Amino acid sequence: MTPAPLVILEEIDSTNAEARRLAEAGEAGPRWIVARRQTAGRGRRGRKWETEQGNLAATLLVTTPRSAAEAAQATFVAALAVADLLDVFVSPALVTIKWPNDVLLDGVKASGILVESGRHGNGDLWLAIGIGVNLAHAPEGTERGATSVADRLRADLAYVPPIEAAAEILAETFAVWWGRWQTLGFEPVLDAWTSRLVGLNGPCTARLDNETIEGLAEGVEPDGALRLRLADGAVRLISAGDVFFGAMSKVGAA
Repeated sequence: MTPAPLVILEEIDSTNAEARRLAEAGEAGPRWIVARRQTAGRGRRGRKWETEQGNLAATLLVTTPRSAAEAAQATFVAALAVADLLDVFVSPALVTIKWPNDVLLDGVKASGILVESGRHGNGDLWLAIGIGVNLAHAPEGTERGATSVADRLRADLAYVPPIEAAAEILAETFAVWWGRWQTLGFEPVLDAWTSRLVGLNGPCTARLDNETIEGLAEGVEPDGALRLRLADGAVRLISAGDVFFGAMSKVGAA
């Protein structure tokens, strides 16, 4: 996949919302929508996502003939693309992924991903693959803390990348992983994603819509679901929810 073209906006309510509007108006993409400032950015599970000056807010609008279940694999592609972006500016040893799609720097969240979809007029599925990266600033008062590229910048770099440069690198890294997914299937994507994953083989608390459960995070299923072994020996597969690993699992779920 050739990197999709970038459209950089000074201000918008939400890059995902703009992608939805374009898709519903017939735009098929691929196109990156980048905003210097969002006034109504959103994260997973309806949370607000703040985009401070100097941080990256970008959404790729793309259409695919894949089913909704298969298209959900795009979130793994996005996480790997973000991780590769961060590798350019910080020590790669600091870059990890927390299930399902938070990208961490030194164990602290630095990026969030939100994938939304709908049926396009051409019969395909449109995807709005929203990515927020804390380049220059980390928001305060978040539930589990946050950090930024500026906080972990490599010693040989004088400053964090401007939004334009970061967006161009993201478009390139995303195109690489998207291409691998399209040509080689999901397995190599999942393998690369799992190699960056933290929290496996340790205690985990999963906060779901209607319950909170605790157990041991045993691994990841071929479709990306988290395999949680409960105290009674039963196994639960977690496809969506908030998860907390290790020593912070009980604290985070309190």
